[in-house]
Amino acid sequence: MGHMKTISIRELHEKTGLLVREARRLGGLIVTERGTPVARLEPLAPRRRANPFRERALLPAFARLQRSGKLGRGAESTRIVAEDRDGR
Repeated sequence: MGHMKTISIRELHEKTGLLVREARRLGGLIVTERGTPVARLEPLAPRRRANPFRERALLPAFARLQRSGKLGRGAESTRIVAEDRDGR
């Protein structure tokens, strides 16, 4: 079980909050009962937040502009907007 710190069930009962935070800091703790390892207290891996830009719904006008191929070529934005406005 490596060199993980061990604690007794009694210690866990008496200092739960402190020991849970210590498990997070240390990467885990081994819980023992009368000297025999019975459980491991491990921190959860942090959840990765979803990228909101991948999940977004494009506005119809922007989707049309994106499909037009006019984006990404360094075109001047005022010209693109004027062309789009003229096309209505």
